[in-house]
Amino acid sequence: MKVIICGAGQVGANIAHYLAQEANYVTVVDQSAELTRKLSDTLDVQAVVGHASSPQVLERAGAAEADIIIAVTQSDEVNMVACQVAHSLFSVPTKIARVRRQAYLEPIYADLYSRENMPIDVIISPEIEVAHAVVRRLEVPGAFDMIPLADGLVRVIGVTCTEDCPIVNTPLRQLTGLFPDLHIEILAIIRDGRPIVPDSLDQMLPGDEVYFVTERSHMRRAMAAFGHEETAARRVVVIGGGNIGLTLAEEIEADHPNMTVRIIEANDARAQSIALNLSRTTVLTGSGLDPEMLREANVHLAEMVVTVTSNDEVNVLAALLAKHAGAKRAIALLNHQTYLPLINRALPIDAAVSPRTITASTVLQHVRRGRIRAVHSIGDGFAELIEAEALETSDLVNTPVRDIQLPPGTLIGALVRDRTVIIARPNTVVKPHDRVILLARSESVRKIEKLFAVRLEFF
Repeated sequence: MKVIICGAGQVGANIAHYLAQEANYVTVVDQSAELTRKLSDTLDVQAVVGHASSPQVLERAGAAEADIIIAVTQSDEVNMVACQVAHSLFSVPTKIARVRRQAYLEPIYADLYSRENMPIDVIISPEIEVAHAVVRRLEVPGAFDMIPLADGLVRVIGVTCTEDCPIVNTPLRQLTGLFPDLHIEILAIIRDGRPIVPDSLDQMLPGDEVYFVTERSHMRRAMAAFGHEETAARRVVVIGGGNIGLTLAEEIEADHPNMTVRIIEANDARAQSIALNLSRTTVLTGSGLDPEMLREANVHLAEMVVTVTSNDEVNVLAALLAKHAGAKRAIALLNHQTYLPLINRALPIDAAVSPRTITASTVLQHVRRGRIRAVHSIGDGFAELIEAEALETSDLVNTPVRDIQLPPGTLIGALVRDRTVIIARPNTVVKPHDRVILLARSESVRKIEKLFAVRLEFF
């Protein structure tokens, strides 16, 4: 597949990393010679220096033969025009644009992106995606990640094993016998920063970060099995009133009437502006690093503090100060990867959200081929959670899970059949049209795509 990525910043570089390691033909376009050189030196990609929306630059990047263009520069307008040029002059089949300015995303302007006007196939808003990710974590106290799949019927949850976790130090193959009511499948273990796709002989240890799959109705019971029975957040303090903070507060107001929100925003004009858009949220003007301001926001009573300023250092420090002041849990937004290894290990911050990873996951969902319905990157990109539909012609249909020839580093976690969730066991048989929830290491994803691809005999 030939892919053009416009923008060599963090998001563009992350997407290039994913796609290049799968033997796609990737070309990166950016005005910065330094950024493009850095990418071409470290990844198997071509680099073109120039303005991403320029017809001449896109032509040099191979737009005439491209299958997809992914425009993720810092400018919304450049991203939109690049997609327009790619469509009008080069007939690029699939066009994806990152659009951050909320004014472009108003529902009344949805027709703007139609094929007749500005033919962009997928619009991605990092702010909205990050706000969704934070709300998902609020819904599962004690989890550092939560990913809904199969129309919300299935949950993949990331949780840290504590010392008093009842199921640690137990081989995974014994879990079903010892805990027959525990309807989960362990998909991945991250131990001391090292990711593991486990087999039946592996066991979880205290301090491990574990991803498991479960049915939505069994979520609370599964969390209790890991020693997490925290109460749901009712009082939330958000530090940072930018687009993410505002979107987060709007989503909580709309969907979680039992939660109350307070926002701390340093800029007085911005604070007044967002207050006009919110009905149940208290907006305070001040610094999230000011202990007096934290007291005024009643951080000591908050079940959750979310730090979403544009500065990673401020987010980390504000989260630490909030925990020190008495907040039960804290989530920090991290744009750079520098602090991620420290979260929930060296630093007592419960979870981090990475716009770079979240945006890349959203893009990959629309890049993946075959009958793949959803894709989520986990563990800083070591693997992908995939939801795919099993077709009659697939090799895995009518075969027990233990006999399916899966690529190395791949685990089937659950099936959804006629809206019934089946946690995968060795004797579970995959049927046509099952939705298959699986984890695959990044290097095996291309083989997974082929496994779920439509074959000629299907027609």
